[in-house]
Amino acid sequence: MTRPVRLLLVEDSETDAKLVKRALSLAGWDVTAERVDTLDAMCGALARGGFDAVFCDWSMPLFSGARALDAFGKLGLDLPFIIVSGTVGEEVAVDAMRAGARDYVLKDRLTRLAPALARELDEAASRQARRKSEAALRKVEEQLRQAQKLEAIGGLAAGIAHDFNNLLSVVLGNCELLLDALPAESASRGEVAEIQGAGARAAQLTQQLLAFARRQVLQPRHINLDAVVADVSKILRRLLGENIAVVVSTTAQLGSTFVDVGQIEQVILNLAVNARDAMPDGGTLNIETANVSFEADALPSRPAGNYVMLAVSDTGTGMDDATRARIFEPFFTTKDVGKGTGLGLSTVFGIVEQSGGAVWVYSELHKGTTFKLYFPRSDQQADPLPVHPPQLTDLRGNETVLLVEDDAGVRKIVRAILQRHGHTVIETSNGADALAAAREHPGVIDLLLTDVIMPGMSGRSLALELQTLRPALRVLYMSGYTDHSVVHHGVLEPGIAFLQKPITSDALMRKVRDALDQR
Repeated sequence: MTRPVRLLLVEDSETDAKLVKRALSLAGWDVTAERVDTLDAMCGALARGGFDAVFCDWSMPLFSGARALDAFGKLGLDLPFIIVSGTVGEEVAVDAMRAGARDYVLKDRLTRLAPALARELDEAASRQARRKSEAALRKVEEQLRQAQKLEAIGGLAAGIAHDFNNLLSVVLGNCELLLDALPAESASRGEVAEIQGAGARAAQLTQQLLAFARRQVLQPRHINLDAVVADVSKILRRLLGENIAVVVSTTAQLGSTFVDVGQIEQVILNLAVNARDAMPDGGTLNIETANVSFEADALPSRPAGNYVMLAVSDTGTGMDDATRARIFEPFFTTKDVGKGTGLGLSTVFGIVEQSGGAVWVYSELHKGTTFKLYFPRSDQQADPLPVHPPQLTDLRGNETVLLVEDDAGVRKIVRAILQRHGHTVIETSNGADALAAAREHPGVIDLLLTDVIMPGMSGRSLALELQTLRPALRVLYMSGYTDHSVVHHGVLEPGIAFLQKPITSDALMRKVRDALDQR
């Protein structure tokens, strides 16, 4: 079986070039060769590329092998360069090898040519494979460093969000109580409303931090992304303005995916707002869906398989490499002070990652940006999009609630809200005291309202133990962020009632009423 090879022969003698090709052919090589005899011709041929090796005579009328080797070295090519000459002394051969030649063969011993070529081609292939492996390793190491960096930031963000949600529960809850207590004509209502608005904005920021940290509680369902895109695109055309065209391209028979509808809507809105800011003079926002499949290792950090793609592209200013490398870091922004929090894209990243998906970004300065989001494709039929039920208007009650919260400020405000709505409250700060109170209370306890993460005993462990004592007890969990006792990989377990902090009066009482009315 012949082995193909393409050679560049730097040789002034046509006869000698034919002898080289004949010697290789007799040894089983299928030779394609180009002969050159000037320095310019050699450099031009090498610039075009496509050669496996260079054979060079040492003594030629128009230029020397030494000049050829020097020019070859400046090109930085990793090709075997073999001296084939009739007049190479030992000293010259040593100098040539030091200058970069891989071997030398005398023209009266051409039988050495084939094994020398085979050895050098194999070594060149090994070097190329090693460089490829090292480049891949460097890429993986960089991805690992970036993942560790984002994980560390995410852990910090989650911790901050947890503490802030407790503080904001106190701020927002007291604002509501004050507004309820103040007369309609009071001049203080405006100041309290300002505090309440600032607290609500802070609460939104903490929710974005939790999204980035992948500590949100998701309520996923099997959905068709085309239906979500169709709903959101109606809002986008009003949100983005008349100077930005919205073009939607959907896919027939798009597969379903298991995600939280509200979170995907948030992702699309965040990407669209970023795109709008990148197109101050107008442009086009493209939203596209498609079914895609990936082989192993094609999608970073995700297995091979079938995915649903959601792509959002703009024709805006684009990003350079330095900016693109940092876009998912929380609080990183290229916008002017006061015009962006730097949490929009970090929220997108967190939501997609927590949903089991992956994000791919391509951008060029002055040419626009494309975000492609990949979510695992589901074999189940898509559910209809959720329809929000009419909200309750009467949130009062007369039930008994066992309140368990280790933060004194949060406990105080929750107790006040419950009592204002007619409930009897048994107040405790930890699981052990809650168990004791439940054993001592002679009457019915209708609801356990407990924080999830507390010292000593978690809310989940407390609920399980109390329900063995009082099987009819209903449970409502609340938390600034959750651990795996209530959620599994960020997904709320079936039958679990959960209230995300920070707590507001309306949200608390609706959750309490829903939990109490369950049958």
